[in-house]
Amino acid sequence: MSAPVLDSQIGGQTAGIIAHEAAHLAHNYHPLPVVITRGEGSWVTDVEGKRYLDLLSAYSALNFGHGHPAILAAAREQLDRLTLTSRAYHNDRLGAFAAALAELAGKDMVLPMNTGAEAVETGIKVARAWGYRVKGIAPDAATIVVAHGNFHGRTTTIVGFSDDDQAREGFGPFAPGFVHVPFGDAAALAGAIDENTAAVLIEPVQGEAGVIVPPEGYLRAVREITRERGVLMIADEIQSGLGRVGTTFACDREEVVPDMYLLGKALGGGILPLSAVVADADVLGVIRPGEHGSTFGGNPLAAAVGLQVVEMLASGEFQARAAALGEHLEARLQDLIGHGVTGVRVAGLWAGVDIDPSRGTGREVAERLLARGVLVKDTHGQTICIAPPLVVRATELDWALEQLRVVLAG
Repeated sequence: MSAPVLDSQIGGQTAGIIAHEAAHLAHNYHPLPVVITRGEGSWVTDVEGKRYLDLLSAYSALNFGHGHPAILAAAREQLDRLTLTSRAYHNDRLGAFAAALAELAGKDMVLPMNTGAEAVETGIKVARAWGYRVKGIAPDAATIVVAHGNFHGRTTTIVGFSDDDQAREGFGPFAPGFVHVPFGDAAALAGAIDENTAAVLIEPVQGEAGVIVPPEGYLRAVREITRERGVLMIADEIQSGLGRVGTTFACDREEVVPDMYLLGKALGGGILPLSAVVADADVLGVIRPGEHGSTFGGNPLAAAVGLQVVEMLASGEFQARAAALGEHLEARLQDLIGHGVTGVRVAGLWAGVDIDPSRGTGREVAERLLARGVLVKDTHGQTICIAPPLVVRATELDWALEQLRVVLAG
């Protein structure tokens, strides 16, 4: 596969659009200097007409690629019928979506929201309500155990239990009630649980931290500990779930079923934001009318798209592709260790690649890959994350990794 023909400098149209954004948008992101205008499958095109292979997938929101025909068709059909009612009324799409998603997860009930952070906030509220109403924790005393290195979103509650100084500084005071333990350390987690613990909240694979995969058996140990100690296990599968790691959920890799799944990103099919909390009735049933909601949560347009996504996942096709292509990706990345790469972590079609500092920072490598037609994103200084759409072809991966080899050798 030949590389797209790219200029080494930002084109005039691109520079103008970026400058216009900078004048009118809050500077809460530092994106790569590219302005995308079209996308199809695993590829995007910028305003200069240059093509790029997307190896980020909008942090797994685009697991099915840009503009998947079946998802677009579901959205278009629903757009002509009904888009929003609010939950003040019933609509004819939400029940079918909830039933299908519950079946996919092996649970009873779904509480739909919009963004991943909303799903996490919802999960926290549900866990606390369960702690008070079912477990019998004293009022306002419930705690939730979380892991160091976590990334669950950017609301003030969530950044309050992050240990990322950039996320926290200048945004306090923060809500109490969270206890930190090292990720991957089951003994430390067990030691942090007491009579006031309502839940343990973890990412089965820590994505923003650089695709950190816990030791084999960790998730099984967490499940056993939480069951024995009478606390909820909450799995934040917003990035790791829905096919990304080669199974429907990352917890499936250890045959673990948590009490609660937090889902988002890919659930909206790359079309719109859609998230959900999925659990059994003895957990989600603690929420009463009027205690939680969202104007757009469970809207019929999102439900129609989400139903299509769930039906696609039910076939197992995308999970199988992620597993097979992930093995291919890992083998190619292993060849780069010692040649500009110091470490690789892979979970399905998802990789964290640590860059040798002598070859540049993660950001610098991402910018050099951009110039060669490959889109990745850096995280935590020296790491780049690779998460292609699950529709990517092996030949496309090979071409992208050849660009990485060239960049690291340059």
